[in-house]
Amino acid sequence: MKQNERIIILGGGLNGLTLAYLLSKKNIETIILEASSRLGGRIQSIQGKLNTPLELGATWFSEKHPNLISLIQELDLKKYPQFSKGLSLFQTKSFEPAQEFYVPDSEAPSYRIVGGTQMLTDTLSRKISSENIHLNTKVNAIKQAGNQLIIKADNGLEYYADKAVLCIPPQLVVSQIQISPALPEDVLRILPEVQTWMAGAIKFVLEYEEPFWRQNGYSGMLFSHSGIVTEMYDHTNFEQNKFGFTGFLNAGAVSYPREVRKELVLKQLKELLGEQALNPSTYVDKIWIDEFISDGNQIIHRPHQNNGHPLLQKSYMNGKIYFSGTETAPAFAGYMEGAVIAALNTADKLLK
Repeated sequence: MKQNERIIILGGGLNGLTLAYLLSKKNIETIILEASSRLGGRIQSIQGKLNTPLELGATWFSEKHPNLISLIQELDLKKYPQFSKGLSLFQTKSFEPAQEFYVPDSEAPSYRIVGGTQMLTDTLSRKISSENIHLNTKVNAIKQAGNQLIIKADNGLEYYADKAVLCIPPQLVVSQIQISPALPEDVLRILPEVQTWMAGAIKFVLEYEEPFWRQNGYSGMLFSHSGIVTEMYDHTNFEQNKFGFTGFLNAGAVSYPREVRKELVLKQLKELLGEQALNPSTYVDKIWIDEFISDGNQIIHRPHQNNGHPLLQKSYMNGKIYFSGTETAPAFAGYMEGAVIAALNTADKLLK
């Protein structure tokens, strides 16, 4: 990499922020252009009315994710194991009682980040100059002009760069950004067929004043083939003084208004955990299908389709354009670990 090269990163999720942080450690400044009004991408922690950190996005990781754990430790953040003690529930049919089962303590549990997953992206963003982070800046065109790139945004601004790194879902590159000269045909063919992990998922969170399920001997873990809630987990904080659940709704729930989704969630939980489930302090859900995640037309036939594809490992436009983002990772694509692996790989390419 030449001295004083200007690098622009498209996307301020975990991958883009990690890449900017890694380059900053080598005294290389970058500009992050984020299309939405916030950083974090598919990581989003919110505070309930009682200040419980609640996860609407990526939540869990394990010892199988050493690059993520190393980054967490480097940033002086802490992890703690997902709670699973007590009776867990499995609903097979709506007209049969839920089955109860115990999950033995695992030697390799899932972990969460103390304070919420967004502690990770918030901490990374503080390592980068705020002047170099531009929110509400959705890129619509990248054009080569001599030895430089002109990057144009919907807000009318133009940026000049020597290199651009695309840290957004690959599908969005082909559907939302006009690149000139065009990327090779084989790349253009593959981009719409790269699955965006979490696209279309519906995640919900609940906050309660008391952990009544724990007091009644339940773990808070639920799996269901019949209710609107398909998966659910205890979401008590590390200090064990803020309480709640997080989980996923079935795909059909996207057609219901939020109030109906809430009503159906509470009805299901009342039947399983009792009347106390009807009085949450907070209910929020999020459908991960907005313009920053997907254009709604994914051509997907299998999980993780084309994630880590060899064409996503190459640079284009004579080394001026790079793909990054968790979907490009050769391992753990779609996960937080994949986002960190992709950032490490991209940083190595840029520093050569």
